[in-house]
Amino acid sequence: MAAGAGVGRSTAARTLGGYGYVSPDVRERVLAAAERIGYRANALARSMSTGISNTIGVIVADIANPFFGGVVRGISDAAHARGYDTLVLSTNEKLPEEVAATNVLIDKRVDGIIVASAALDAASAAHFEQARDHGIPVVLVDRAVPGLELDAVVIDNRAAARDAVERLIAAGHRRIGFVWGPPVQERPRLRREMVDIAARNLWTDGERLQGYLDALDDEGIVFDADLVMVGEKVEENARVEVRQMLALTDPPTALFCTETDAMTGSLQALRDAGLRVATDVSMIGFDDSSWARVLEPPLTMIEQPMQALGTRAAEVLFGAIDGQEPSVELHTLETRFIERASVAPPSDR
Repeated sequence: MAAGAGVGRSTAARTLGGYGYVSPDVRERVLAAAERIGYRANALARSMSTGISNTIGVIVADIANPFFGGVVRGISDAAHARGYDTLVLSTNEKLPEEVAATNVLIDKRVDGIIVASAALDAASAAHFEQARDHGIPVVLVDRAVPGLELDAVVIDNRAAARDAVERLIAAGHRRIGFVWGPPVQERPRLRREMVDIAARNLWTDGERLQGYLDALDDEGIVFDADLVMVGEKVEENARVEVRQMLALTDPPTALFCTETDAMTGSLQALRDAGLRVATDVSMIGFDDSSWARVLEPPLTMIEQPMQALGTRAAEVLFGAIDGQEPSVELHTLETRFIERASVAPPSDR
């Protein structure tokens, strides 16, 4: 190809690698010769010579989750506008898989990393320090890690959950089920155990649990552990445990569901029990979706700015890639409460 353009190999390499100076005439001849032979640049070799891969890495807990799909869409659109590719890895909320994913991205020589981390404190996030030691900036999205000095783009989960539960209380509900909190082995029996769990698990679910407890405290409502579902296998467990809640002598008159699978499992439990949303049990959920709008009745939801979270995280990351001094800032985006028809006063069932 160099011969076809009438230049030396080093000149052709500089032109195709995008580094160093070449004249406009030479650049045009080299690119034309490359097009004639269908040349494709070796991205890894180029990154090794220039230190730039034009690729960012994204690590999320579960790419099948519509929330993370929206976040990744925001990141990838922002990256594409900058001429960057996006490499996405999913960890199933497992810290060892997150560490492995971070090492993969370091080996791929990505220019930056955005991560929804499973780490609960700085001590379990040494892999991010390793990335930064390699000159790779890291930005957190969806959840911050206490004690870790990294920019994070989040929402205020605690305030959003508190507001939602307060709205249920304002509608007259005092028996409010909380569907899905942080994973634990057994359902806690005491309020202090629940507070400890929320404080230890400061992912989004722990923060939403704190908001639920805040709202109960504000109104002097006695905490009842039988109205709280925590654990894994969200949709499956939500269906089973909400069905158990509904069978209590004093069952919940409303449910607050912290994510899509929790809402789906709860709807299945209501159907199993022959109960109707709003008429028998009121509901509020997190993460608005098209199906929430078309159900009868349509569901009242908290909408997270999924794509905006991804876009903002990408903007912060590209600022670091461009050499801006890191601010170590918590960037908090607003949620939106969408009132529909799934909340009504308690029924006399």
